[in-house]
Formats: sequence, C-alpha cells, structure tokens
Amino acid sequence: MAVQGVSDMRFLDYLIAVDVRTALMDRMMRKLGVDRQLKVVADQIQVTNRAVDRCRSCGHQEECSTWLDNEQNANHPPAYCRNSDLIARLQLAAGQR
Repeated sequence: MAVQGVSDMRFLDYLIAVDVRTALMDRMMRKLGVDRQLKVVADQIQVTNRAVDRCRSCGHQEECSTWLDNEQNANHPPAYCRNSDLIARLQLAAGQR
C-alpha cells in the first residue's frame, strides 16, 4: 500500500507541476500580448499543446515566474524561453512587430 501512496504523490506532484508551468505559459502569452492571437491561429489546439509541452520541459520555472513578476514593459520573452519563436510569430501576426 505504501508504494501506491508514493506513486499517487508523484502523480499529484506531476499534475501540480504541469499546472504551474501551464499558468506560467499563460502569463507569458498575456504579458507579451499574444494570448488572443494564440486562440485564433490555424490548428490552435495542436499549437497550444506543443507550446505547453515546451513550457513543461523547461527548467527555468522560478526564473520565469520572477521575470513575469518583475518585467514591466516586455517586448519579448527572456532568452531561455522555449516558446520565443512562437511568441515572435504570434506578435508578427498581431502586427506587434
């Protein structure tokens, strides 16, 4: 039974981590003004899923959270952002670049 409890906790930790990373991605898209553009791109579900996967695999969650909290007038994401190319394309499509 203890093994099941450990397994459940790891899964819960995974779900919490996924939620945190998804929230960071959402905050980044909003901060850079491309959240609406992401919702209207062709293949929106696939594009969003790939963006979430890139964010999930990033090891900069604390840095990202701090950057989002402190950056006031950002025009582009931090250099380590794995979605920077997507964000740049969305900004171009939205006429921000």
